[in-house]
Amino acid sequence: TKPTPEEVRGWAQSFDKLMKSPAGRNVFREFLRTEYSEENMLFWLACEELKSECNKHTIDEKARIIYEDYISILSPKEVSLDSRVREVINRKMQEPSSHTFDDAQLQIYTLMHRDSYPRFLNSAIYKSLLQSLSRSSSES
Repeated sequence: TKPTPEEVRGWAQSFDKLMKSPAGRNVFREFLRTEYSEENMLFWLACEELKSECNKHTIDEKARIIYEDYISILSPKEVSLDSRVREVINRKMQEPSSHTFDDAQLQIYTLMHRDSYPRFLNSAIYKSLLQSLSRSSSES
């Protein structure tokens, strides 16, 4: 579904609004792809999915995949985390839970908020979406 002009303007008011909106996440992810940092959003989404999981076997499996895809230094999609958070994850991976990556997820969320979000609001992707929606709503 297409976001409303009000919704898109709301994304500029708060990063949380942007991240709570599926359409917002998609547009932001498109922007991150242009900055070669899409893995931050993919990691964040994988963590959200893991948190909603209850089955122990599935949690183990998903945690292992997230670790291999985004935490392992061998991964081409490795996210940028400090050493303290990496140590915590390495410890928690002995007995993964749906919250194994909470610290890392918060760190990546904060990174996207401080670093990518201000550039997103000034990007052609965001501005042209806002313009096209404003135009089509004023025509209707």
